[in-house]
Amino acid sequence: MSLSEEMSELARRARLASRRLTSLSTGEKNNCLQAMADAIEANAQFIQEENAKDMDAGAASGLSKSLLDRLLLNGARIEGMVTGLREVSKLPDPVGRVIEERTRPNGLKLTKIATPIGVIVIIYESRPNVTADAASLCFKSGNATILRGGKEAINSNQVIAKIMVQAATQTLPEFPKDAILVVPTTDRAAIPELLSLTRDVDLCIPRGGESLIRAVAECSQVPVIKHYKGVCHVYIDGAADLAMAEEIIFNSKVHRPGVCNAAETLLVDQTIAAEALPRLAKRLVKANVELRCDETARALLDRSLIDVLSASETDWGEEYLGLVLSVKTV
Repeated sequence: MSLSEEMSELARRARLASRRLTSLSTGEKNNCLQAMADAIEANAQFIQEENAKDMDAGAASGLSKSLLDRLLLNGARIEGMVTGLREVSKLPDPVGRVIEERTRPNGLKLTKIATPIGVIVIIYESRPNVTADAASLCFKSGNATILRGGKEAINSNQVIAKIMVQAATQTLPEFPKDAILVVPTTDRAAIPELLSLTRDVDLCIPRGGESLIRAVAECSQVPVIKHYKGVCHVYIDGAADLAMAEEIIFNSKVHRPGVCNAAETLLVDQTIAAEALPRLAKRLVKANVELRCDETARALLDRSLIDVLSASETDWGEEYLGLVLSVKTV
C-alpha cells in the first residue's frame, strides 16, 4: 500500500468512526474517559518503558536537553494525563448545547446548536502527553481524531492511544475503535497527503513551534486553526514585590524552558531595574541562562560584572524554547 493509499484508508476509517460517535450519550462518553484514565494509571510502567525507547533514540540523535525534557514521561506527567482525562470527563458535554435562539419577524424560530466537527487531525511535536489531552477533548466533543506527533515520540504516542482505545472498548463495546488513531508512519510526506483529503478530514489543528505551524498551513487543503509564536513575556512593575518577582521569573524560565509557555522576554520597569536586575541576573546565569539585554540592562549588569550579551532587534520576537532570555527595561 502506498503512502497516499495508507492515509486515505486512515481518514476513511476515522470518518466512519465519527458517524458512530454521534450515537453515544454523555454518560457513555464520560464512562469511557474514566476508564481511559484508570487504564493509563494502571499501565504507567509500560508507558514509561515505551517512552524510554523514544528517550534513548532521541538522545542518540542529538536532541537538545530541553527537547528531551519535553519528550520525557515520568510518573508525575503520567499522573497529569490521568488527572486531565478525569477532568475532561467532568466537563459539560458541548454536543447539543444551545448557543443562540432568536425569532424572525415572520415568527420563524432559529436555534444555533453545537454539533461535532467530524474528523480532526492534530499535529504536534515532542510532548507525548498531548496524545491523551487531544484525544480526550476530541472524543468528549463527539469528534474522531487522527494524531500525528513528532517522530521522536512515536512509541509513546502509539502506546497511549492503544491503551485509551482498549479501555474504552472494554467499557463500551459500541465504542468505535477508529475514533482515536495515530498516524503509523514518521514520514513527513504523510502530513500533506492526509491534509489533502477534504472529503474525510474536516479540520487540522497544529500545535507546536512557528515552523511547524507555517508548514502545516501552507500544505493543508482543509481548514486549519492555528497560532504562531508563543513568545511569553514577564513584566516587573515598579511597585512589585521583588522577591516574589524573582521566584516567578526564575521558575517561568528555568523549570521547563522547552515548553511553549516558558518565559522568553523579561520587561523591567526602569525605576527598579538597578535594584531588581543584578540579583536576578546572577541567579539566572548560575542556572546557565543566556541573557540578551538592551543597552540599559546590559550597562547595569556590566557594572555588576555579570556576563551578558547585547540583544538584537530579532530577539524581542524570538521563541527560544531553551535557556535564553531577552531582557529589556521599559
